[in-house]
Amino acid sequence: MRSPLFLLFPLAIFVALDLLAFQTFKALDLGRIFHRMYWLIHGLGYAYILYAIFQFDPAASPAEIRRGMQGFMIYAIALYVPKIFPVAIGLLEDLARTGAWVAGKGWMSRRQFVATLGWGLAAIPFLGILHGVFRGRSKYRVLSNVVKVKGLPKAFHGFKLLQISDIHSGSFSDPDEVQQGIDMVLAQQVDAIAFTGDLVNNVAEEMTPWIAAFQKIQAPFGVYSILGNHDYGDYWQWPSATAKVDNFNALCDTHAKLGWNLLRNEHRILEKDGERLEIVGIENWGNPPFTQYGDLNLALNGLPAETPEILLSHDPPHYDAHVVQHPANIALTLSGHTHGMQFGIEIPGWLKWSPVKFKYPKWAGNYPEADQTRTLYVNRGFGYLAFPGRVGIWPEITVHELQPA
Repeated sequence: MRSPLFLLFPLAIFVALDLLAFQTFKALDLGRIFHRMYWLIHGLGYAYILYAIFQFDPAASPAEIRRGMQGFMIYAIALYVPKIFPVAIGLLEDLARTGAWVAGKGWMSRRQFVATLGWGLAAIPFLGILHGVFRGRSKYRVLSNVVKVKGLPKAFHGFKLLQISDIHSGSFSDPDEVQQGIDMVLAQQVDAIAFTGDLVNNVAEEMTPWIAAFQKIQAPFGVYSILGNHDYGDYWQWPSATAKVDNFNALCDTHAKLGWNLLRNEHRILEKDGERLEIVGIENWGNPPFTQYGDLNLALNGLPAETPEILLSHDPPHYDAHVVQHPANIALTLSGHTHGMQFGIEIPGWLKWSPVKFKYPKWAGNYPEADQTRTLYVNRGFGYLAFPGRVGIWPEITVHELQPA
């Protein structure tokens, strides 16, 4: 966990943005009292950041650190993402004013309608961010995905496997919101359930208050889970190597308390009417700087190459790196990790966009291969991390229905 001094960098950026945005704010001609209110509001924000820097306690509990981080993220995103519009429009106007000055027309004053346009556009993401914090983060939706599986045993035709991912229990604060999502999971009445990693943010104890609620998530053929990059405690400042190991063991024990089958580079066999389907789970494997604990060959050890497998792998890049060309019949790979960045625009059948696509080309939804023999599905996540909200990318519960290819 990094030093709070890293907040000095965003503080400098915020001050610069506020100075630029204030130039267009003045052009609204609202009067000095509003100018003073502008700097009072932002001054309180600066004071909040400086207080966080000088009062930071590295021994604080995970809950205390969560509250501080979430407060900072709401402040930063709600106040500064919308400012992109008045700042950008103001800078464009400055270019036009400079061009007029160079042409000998003098230095033109800022136009009020340009400033109004910039701040009017800023209101759209501002309201969207507020909705994301107070409503969007619990706007759970159930998505259906039909998967064609080569060699699927007849007993498993129509078999329903529900997927949730990225619970991030350390971010939760409202039990009613969480229960709403759990109730939607239970309402699907599926055959089996898969959880594709990131049970906590950093520390195993984050899940303790939520065990009783998530213990209710069960299915006739079992619940199968894997670890995500946040489950190893790699982002926490531990007093000793032993403390980190103890935390990891406690995290693994939590899966057992939930009644979930934790797969760590191993597999389980589901049997129905004398036929079988294989569930394979690997530990986290991601492109650097993410950890690469996963070992697909170890997880597949002892399984016939031709029988169909469902693979649980937290990080989507593992699919292209190790699954696509693997000789095993891995018909469906289930991943999570990206959260869809908790920000984007989705219009079913028309548009799916998030800034996270520039880091993860496969970031949400279904990605079948051209020959339809295997597919990757990336779940948008059940919870949220850092920013306690979701804007346009809602929390997801996915029901995968298996059908013969």
